[in-house]
Amino acid sequence: MSSKSPDRPKKAEVTRRPHRLPGAAISLALVVLIAVGVLAVRQYGGMSTGIAAETAGRESTMKIGGPFTLVDQDGQAVTEATFEGRWLLVYFGFTFCPDVCPTALTRNISAIDLLGEQAEKITPVLISVDPQRDSPEKLKDYVRFFHPRLVGLTGTPQQIASVAKEYRVFYVKSPGDTPETYLVDHSSLTYLIGPDGKFVEFFSHGLSAEEVANRLKQRL
Repeated sequence: MSSKSPDRPKKAEVTRRPHRLPGAAISLALVVLIAVGVLAVRQYGGMSTGIAAETAGRESTMKIGGPFTLVDQDGQAVTEATFEGRWLLVYFGFTFCPDVCPTALTRNISAIDLLGEQAEKITPVLISVDPQRDSPEKLKDYVRFFHPRLVGLTGTPQQIASVAKEYRVFYVKSPGDTPETYLVDHSSLTYLIGPDGKFVEFFSHGLSAEEVANRLKQRL
């Protein structure tokens, strides 16, 4: 006599539905993301402009450069008209800069020296982004170590802000151990300005003196 095993109850089929965030939570998340984006744009707008300029290509169509009124290392007022008819190799930095500025200025001077007689057509320029500490006297002591024709320019904070805006230069103070030992974070491009006072091209920080010299030869 055979016996049948009792039928086992079938497991109930469970349909799992994907979890969905409530509409309010999604809206809140979007608001937070937008707020973060706005803050980032405000904080890094100047820096992103410098990066965009550096990666835009050798021939930039954006407006760079313009009129300015500053003071040179001899305490004389200068404007863009002072350099009319001259090629300018313009770099924005500061005398207390520990590494990037000396490297860039040395590269620029070396590139000019490689041009031989053509070097006389170019005036290297350092515009300070630290007007609080970079007086004309301080600049005079600083630029003489690089080249006798290197021109150092400074001015009031408002004047520096104005010329930096014209050249789309980013700079901001970085606190130090004391109020006097702060650094200045800044973009590190070198700008070539033609004899007519108009922007020609820029050279990124990573280029060698030979590369800059070759590109200058093509322009001169």
